[in-house]
Amino acid sequence: MTRNAATLIRTLVFGVVLTLVSATTGSAQDVARIDQVVSSYASAGRFMGAVLVARGDEVLFSRGYGSANLEWSVPNAPSTRFRIASLTKQFTAAAILLLEEHGKIRLDDPVKVYVPDAPATWDDVTIFRLLTHTSGIPDYTRFSNFRSLQRSPATAEQIMSWFRDKPLEFRPGERFAYSNSGYILLGYLIEKLSGRSYAQFVTENILAPLGMNDSGYDAAAVVIPNRASGYVPGPHGPMNAGFVDMSVPYAAGALYSTTGDLSRWEQALFGGKLLSAQSVSRMTTPFKSNYAFGLMVDTTRVGRVIYHNGGIDGFNAYLAYYPDDKVTIVVLANVSGRSPDEIGSILGRLAHGETVLLTSERREISVSRDILAAYVGRYELQPGFDLMIALDGDHLTVNATGQSVAVPLFAESDTLFFQTTVDAQVEFARDPKGLVTHLVLHQNGRDTKAMRK
Repeated sequence: MTRNAATLIRTLVFGVVLTLVSATTGSAQDVARIDQVVSSYASAGRFMGAVLVARGDEVLFSRGYGSANLEWSVPNAPSTRFRIASLTKQFTAAAILLLEEHGKIRLDDPVKVYVPDAPATWDDVTIFRLLTHTSGIPDYTRFSNFRSLQRSPATAEQIMSWFRDKPLEFRPGERFAYSNSGYILLGYLIEKLSGRSYAQFVTENILAPLGMNDSGYDAAAVVIPNRASGYVPGPHGPMNAGFVDMSVPYAAGALYSTTGDLSRWEQALFGGKLLSAQSVSRMTTPFKSNYAFGLMVDTTRVGRVIYHNGGIDGFNAYLAYYPDDKVTIVVLANVSGRSPDEIGSILGRLAHGETVLLTSERREISVSRDILAAYVGRYELQPGFDLMIALDGDHLTVNATGQSVAVPLFAESDTLFFQTTVDAQVEFARDPKGLVTHLVLHQNGRDTKAMRK
């Protein structure tokens, strides 16, 4: 349900796979490389799920990996339905914009216009600030009792009661802080203003008109054909994920879908089949921290990308759209972990013709301690977030603000180092006098400069 923040340090092929490939605009070699990349994660026990790469409405690659259900050895396939967690938020945002287009809501209005009994602390909380995670309302998924709360059914009003009387974390509009609570409020408003349940409104106004027949609002009691079971990594292999009553993630994370339906969603949203051009522009214009309405907007080496990820017990998801050439990347997993983000980034680069070297394909070389010692220090990746480079024996290590464990770095050259736990490289730079001035973090197709402090 929560968006997975892209930080440096975080810490199954099973069954049969089904493949559907149309490589008219991509060579067989490109398709083979995509499969090789995803298979490397699956064979390492880091991924089970389904992947799709498309350009426009043409599917270049679509395949399932591992099992939708390990106990019955049911293979994942393009038709497998996965919980998509926080990808739900873009559907909630689109629903709000549909209501705005029909004159039922205004994004600049305070929440109190529609919820008269809202607490006084919400006086400056607007619809826009809910959409952009700048409301200051605390995220209920971070409450100490959330694990117990998520196991039982709850209405939108009940969920709101968990956070409505909590103090704001900051003045509304002041900064960005990801909050599922804001999207619970948005779901409540959709119901109040439309007279339909959230599930009904989204189905009737988005999913059904767009032909997304393999998508819907998840519920444990309902029999949903082709639904994947969720797993978490365990000491001896995957284990069944804990139970989540899907009324609790609600408008912040309760939808399920397939790779094909999500590709259809991207073509419809960015092709003007659902919202007006003005609404799409508003939805994809970032406000703070690259966040727009249920979407993040960023620039990578291969171009502008509009994306989001999501995670809920047993599932992770990644969906990205590159508007310049209409490339869509979908990665849905039914085993918890960071791999969908990494796989999605790599596939985006491959789809744009970039050569990608996997961590398993990198080769370590020996570098003198004198060279390594010159890199030791603290580097500011962003305000309040530093990378600490240290020397441990004959290896560099990297630690980040808020992380308790240092991770080894392995030399690929005198200046370029890689990790084995994530797909990330650190490259050091010197000035004309030979002094080390900064490093560049290469991760997820982005090159982030960090100055030495």
